[in-house]
Amino acid sequence: MLRPLCQGLCLAMLAMLLAGCGGPDDPLHSLNAAADSLQRALDEKQTSEVMALLHPEFGTDQGMDAQWARRTMTGLFLRHRTVSVVVLKREAELAPGALDAARVEALVVLVGAERLVPDAARQYRVRSEWRRDGADGDWKLFRLGWE
Repeated sequence: MLRPLCQGLCLAMLAMLLAGCGGPDDPLHSLNAAADSLQRALDEKQTSEVMALLHPEFGTDQGMDAQWARRTMTGLFLRHRTVSVVVLKREAELAPGALDAARVEALVVLVGAERLVPDAARQYRVRSEWRRDGADGDWKLFRLGWE
């Protein structure tokens, strides 16, 4: 069985998948692209690529930081040959009056498997905040919470 914190982190990160809302200049469109990159990196077990998508001040509602995220992903990736996140429902919105901050809420299922048949699955409600990183303007995952 996947540990709840491991599941929460991976689910939360993958839950950031958003529906495309417009062209490349649309903030929600570029947020969607960042979320797609995050999902791809998790699906391919690319810890360094996931870490590149975290804001320099990344943290969780539970008080964890980016180093915790790295250790948690490493453990999850070693324990399960495949890790998949299924997004059941998601809602994204820009923070009121801002184009550089957004909130995403999602209902997701994290599945881990050693072979073809999943051996662990758990559902989470995920809340996250994304911020545009100052230098390059790319969206970065800033805050993460799950139940």
